[in-house]
Amino acid sequence: MTAWLPDILGWHRAGPWLAFFVFCGYLIGSIPFGVIISHLFGLGDVRKIGSGNIGATNVLRTGNKLAAFLTLLLDGGKGAAVVFIAYYSYGELAAKTSALGAFAGHLYPIWLKFRGGKGVATFLGVMLALHWPAGILTCLTWLATAAVFRISSLAALVAALLTPIYLVFTGKEPVIWVALIMMVMICIKHWSNIARLVKGTEPKIGQSSGSQH
Repeated sequence: MTAWLPDILGWHRAGPWLAFFVFCGYLIGSIPFGVIISHLFGLGDVRKIGSGNIGATNVLRTGNKLAAFLTLLLDGGKGAAVVFIAYYSYGELAAKTSALGAFAGHLYPIWLKFRGGKGVATFLGVMLALHWPAGILTCLTWLATAAVFRISSLAALVAALLTPIYLVFTGKEPVIWVALIMMVMICIKHWSNIARLVKGTEPKIGQSSGSQH
């Protein structure tokens, strides 16, 4: 913890600083890299393509794999960056609260009238930064599920649901509440996908859809 910030002696002192990190995390999380990358690559407005989502899965529907990869990398990177900055400035509690701010920013970005993505890449980046052993297991789960079933939303849901278990398994229980909040938010944002999964009509990766991340 740096000397120029007060120690956490009580919420009356810690609260303003934590609120500050949440706010900054939200602003950084709100950066719509999918929109920016698509524009820089001359792919048009990704919000008018496929599902209209700003995430890497929808950017991939433009046919540009590099643009999709960069979107995935940057959306995950902004979550990780927020966690690292907060942690080395004020400690673990600030890292966890700012992580939620960044995640909420991606879901409801102020720059896009609060219409954002479904948070999967940012979730992965946050988990890798908060506790890399559980983060790696979460990423591997996402990759394995996507590789086997070729359904992006299913991979996201399975990875999010298993993350709290991974945190217990790797001995990082204090982060579970953060993972649970993000897990619930991912499920809510994927509600239409869940309905299609139940009906067996959810499209696979690369196919057109009505709503994926």
